[in-house]
Amino acid sequence: MLVELLKRGELTVAVYGLGYVGMALSAAWTLAGARVIGVDVDTVKVEKLNSGVVEYPERDVVEILLPAVKNGRFTATTDGVVASIRSQVKIVAVPVFLKKSATSVEVDFSALVSASKAIGAGLKKGDLVIIESSVPPGTTEEVVKPVLENTSGLEAEEDFFLAYSPERIMVGHALKDIVENYPKVVAGVGPKSTEEAAGLYRLVSKKGVVVLNSAKEAEFEKLLEGVYRDVNIALANEMAKLANALGISFRKAREAANSQPYSHVHKPGSGVGGNCIPVYPYFLMWAAAKYGVDLPLTRVARAINERQPSEVAFAAVRAMLKNRVNPATAKIAILGLAFRGDVDDPRESPTYGIISTLLNIGIRPEQIVVHDPYIKQDPQLAKWGIAIFQDLEVAVKGADAVVVSTDHTVYRIEASRIAKLMRTPLIVDARGVLIPDVEIYSIDGGRWP
Repeated sequence: MLVELLKRGELTVAVYGLGYVGMALSAAWTLAGARVIGVDVDTVKVEKLNSGVVEYPERDVVEILLPAVKNGRFTATTDGVVASIRSQVKIVAVPVFLKKSATSVEVDFSALVSASKAIGAGLKKGDLVIIESSVPPGTTEEVVKPVLENTSGLEAEEDFFLAYSPERIMVGHALKDIVENYPKVVAGVGPKSTEEAAGLYRLVSKKGVVVLNSAKEAEFEKLLEGVYRDVNIALANEMAKLANALGISFRKAREAANSQPYSHVHKPGSGVGGNCIPVYPYFLMWAAAKYGVDLPLTRVARAINERQPSEVAFAAVRAMLKNRVNPATAKIAILGLAFRGDVDDPRESPTYGIISTLLNIGIRPEQIVVHDPYIKQDPQLAKWGIAIFQDLEVAVKGADAVVVSTDHTVYRIEASRIAKLMRTPLIVDARGVLIPDVEIYSIDGGRWP
């Protein structure tokens, strides 16, 4: 069994996709005693890794992979076929994207299919393939399995093993999530595949393994985690709007509600970002449509959260008008580009929606500045002609309006420290992170424009 190879330090694992998830997985399997081959299409990233340059926001991942590069336990390549030939276990962590148009949403499996073809070309009897990418239910058996079988000439469950085990990580503590924080969910396309994958992951995850009945069930489980949060955040955003209309503090009401053990109301905010929660509802709706099932709650929640950045932008404009600040000439500082606090990841950030709305109503790019302590430059901001700063004082100095869009720890300060640097002390806190020692507009504090 593959478990015995891992126990002897003789197992080689190929990880396809060296993004946030793939790098953390590489570290986790290295820590468990495997040799790891990282596969990525980015030649620059591969060359850096092989030269000993490990760029990752979490120190523990770097501290594991750096010595592994030096002693040959971790290498990187762009050749997925060779990696498949040289490994017994292949883990796929490439992204599955959405293709959105005005009338439809389609799922783009191209990266997953490409990785599967490369794996299939080097697949051997007794090998194990584990899909970790977040995918619509049915993908492992309906998309990946045929590609692997057709390319290799081998049969899943008879000649090789195939399983699905969703990544369950959060950027900032990804390795700990894999190794320490959560059990690993695993399901194979058959009992043999399940046994092989579960046995290996019991040696990786200290919290053990949760075995489900089918790959489709495990795929659904992962999306269920995300859509739960999306719906709950939409509820919070909607209820915060009502609380502000009532002139009461949503924060205090929420805290009181959550003192009851069956209530888990989330925090309102500027929107929902990242490459996970905004995507998973569409995966579920796409799959549901194939079975003639409607998901109205999922759809409405996603619409609420997608509107939220525009709601914040319009709130900022209303605040300016109420305070006799001319939006056409105001300097507007937006605090935070990352999609959530204390990370450097701007994917699907609500800040883009806030800025886009401001630009669409006539605010000029030179009126807007962005601050983020973790991001030095950004292609979309550069395309718009909007400056980004890492110095908070420089960003807010002389501003007529400040909008807090991300809950970075550096923003958990007295609002007066920002207000004193501004030309007009008008602050719209869309994340409820500032300490309101002066009058501000806070999304959860009972005062919202």
